[in-house]
Formats: sequence, structure tokens, C-alpha cells
Amino acid sequence: MPAAPPLALALQRPPLCPELALWLVAPAFDLDGDARDVAADGPPYWAFAWASGQALARLVLDAPGLVRGRRVVDLGAGSGIAAIAAARAGAEHVVACDADPHARAAIARNATANGVALAVAAGLEEALAARPALLLAADVCYEPALAERLLALADGGAETPAILLADPGRRALPFPPARLAPLASVRARTFPELDEPTAGAAIHWLRAPAPRSAHVGGPAR
Repeated sequence: MPAAPPLALALQRPPLCPELALWLVAPAFDLDGDARDVAADGPPYWAFAWASGQALARLVLDAPGLVRGRRVVDLGAGSGIAAIAAARAGAEHVVACDADPHARAAIARNATANGVALAVAAGLEEALAARPALLLAADVCYEPALAERLLALADGGAETPAILLADPGRRALPFPPARLAPLASVRARTFPELDEPTAGAAIHWLRAPAPRSAHVGGPAR
């Protein structure tokens, strides 16, 4: 059996967060052909800036008071875009959590590319050991067990972190619950672009009180 082709990466700036540079799938990479072979070792989801991750990173960059001086965990970090945004916005300590070792390696490389320091963790419990004040989660609720874990954390009282969830609104999922009013709705597309049914994300604050205002716009000037 022939070896899978190497995944071609290029340092690129996501459209919604051009302040950040990430090693992502190169423009010349054949998503319809080469990606099938590379995916034998697991889908390279960490090589994309997903719409929800960009939305959450944009919120953090536009409203740095959400993270400044706080301990932050980015759950299901993928490329690490939200974690890197938190570090850039002045978080005291950032842990990027992802079960995929390739993702953790990509996060470390992307952090270096952006001149920030952060820790990586393989599991949520390991990340929570850092006693974060805020948990960032972008497009992680495709697993019902994880969605339920987030809700349990949200209802856990003062000893558990506040949670900012960015979700693309997959119709097949009963999450977030209807009781959660979105803090913001952001137009974004995964980059490099994929054929997606949605083009945006709703950001939910899973613990009251929510911030009075959190504008999500374009890149910081």
C-alpha cells in the first residue's frame, strides 16, 4: 500500500482574524483527492480555521476584557486559534486542550508563529486542573456526552469556570438548549473554505451574568 502523501501546510491569516497567522492546509492541496489519503491517520481538522473557532477568537480579540488577567482553557482547540487569541488578548495563563496529538503539535507550532506562550493538554480533566476562570469551546457539541459535560460545568456553581461556546447550529443536534440566548451571532466561513451547510456561529455565555456588551466585528485596528 503506498504511503499517504504529506499534508501540505502554509502559514496563512484567517479572514476573520488576520492578526493571527496559522499553519493551515496549503492552497495547492487537493481537498478532494489528497485529503482522503491523509485522513487515514485521522482527519486533519487541526489544519483548518473553522468558522466557530474564528468567531470565538474574533470575540476575544474585540473584547479582551473577557480574558485579560484570567486563566483560560480552550477545549477542542484544533489549530489553537481561540487559545492564541486569548493569549494575545492578555490572558494570564492559557491551556489548549485537544485529544489529537497532531493537533497539539500544530497548536504549539501556531503559538510560536504568533509569539505567544501557552500550555497544551490532552483531556478536559487535565486542563481543568489548571483551575481556569473561563472555558472557551468552539464547535464541540457534535458529541452529546461532551455537550452534557459542558452543561454540567455551567450549572456547577462558583467553583467551575464560566463558559463561552461558539456553535455553528447543526440542526441534527439538540444543543445548545433553547433557553440559551446567543451573546452574539457571527458570519464566518471555515478557512481554507469547505463546502459547509452553515456560514457562521452563535456564541453563547453558559453562565450568568453575561457581559453587558461584546461587539464582534472585524480585525482590531
